[in-house]
Amino acid sequence: MKDPIDSAAVGRALEEGFSNRKLIRPSLSRAEHVLERRERAGNGERAGNGERAGNGERASSIERASNSKKAPPPEQTHAENFYYQKQMQAKTSMVVVLRDGETMQGVIEWYDKHCIKINRSGGQPNVLIYKPSIKYMFKQSEDNQKG
Repeated sequence: MKDPIDSAAVGRALEEGFSNRKLIRPSLSRAEHVLERRERAGNGERAGNGERAGNGERASSIERASNSKKAPPPEQTHAENFYYQKQMQAKTSMVVVLRDGETMQGVIEWYDKHCIKINRSGGQPNVLIYKPSIKYMFKQSEDNQKG
């Protein structure tokens, strides 16, 4: 039959012990995991994949593969967006040189993925320019410093 003392102790342990426990997971990178497996292999334990862990050639190839892989660069750095925002907020007069050699001067009013809008002064109309048609652009103040 059941012992009433044992069941009471188990019930108390369940109420007290398990409710206060935290799950702790080690944060091991791939290289650390390989090194840990190598250390276990030196002790004669079996590797996780079922083969004898003492095979140094296989472990070193895994380590080289994990070290040689670098994270790919980010898809988009947003540097272009940051530059346009900065020039728009400062209302910087810009010179835009198009692929055909034509230059336009004005302030960037807005931009999107494919084009920018330039507000020009002196009675000239505002212009919407497709980004692929732009050769380069610079601040008008830089042009005055060069000349």
